[in-house]
Amino acid sequence: MSTPLDSDAGLSRDHIRAMRRSYGERGLAEGDLAADPITQFRSWLAEAALNPVVVEANAMVLATVDEAGPQSRTVLLKDVSDLGFSFYTNYESNKGKAIAANPNVSLLFPWYAMERQVIIRGTADKVSPQSSSEYFATRPWSSQIGAWASSQSQDLESREHLQSRFDEFAQQYPEGSSVPMPPHWGGYLVTPRSIEFWQGRYSRLHDRLIFTRSGSEWKLARLHP
Repeated sequence: MSTPLDSDAGLSRDHIRAMRRSYGERGLAEGDLAADPITQFRSWLAEAALNPVVVEANAMVLATVDEAGPQSRTVLLKDVSDLGFSFYTNYESNKGKAIAANPNVSLLFPWYAMERQVIIRGTADKVSPQSSSEYFATRPWSSQIGAWASSQSQDLESREHLQSRFDEFAQQYPEGSSVPMPPHWGGYLVTPRSIEFWQGRYSRLHDRLIFTRSGSEWKLARLHP
């Protein structure tokens, strides 16, 4: 007989519903935050990076919208500045096509181990080819070759075909040589309109403090959980 924890049968509805945890008493007050949300984000990111339980503190869920509806995927933050948040990808991927059609995106940093998350809503624009090229040059050789080998989001006939393409480009650009940046690859800068800081609290009465841009200034408000 299958039990609720039988890996073959999967989890029962009751077991899924019982996946609850009690959040802490730490809380988040307006006075806890820096006046500038980018400064506050940098602080939380540094804390997440130092937390041994958090895996890849710079991992963020990027949400886009196209004619088929919303789509989410995890990408890696590569820079944060006063201008916004940067990541790199294949411009011909699903995310690249969606951004070309509708540049409004959201970013979610899910630091579950710290009972925190940050939600950013803004507009994504391509960074300059020079900035993309400079970053591409810092990537590991295998990642550079992978950018050439993968036609990201397109149908793939087999894993062997992908490996064959990787080997082909690896032969063309041997390890130790200079690998040029593919023309279909580069970065985006997400200019934020709002940045929400979420801290888990008891009884699901979580703290949600949101900065919204008003001209050149940021306004802070508290949201119902």
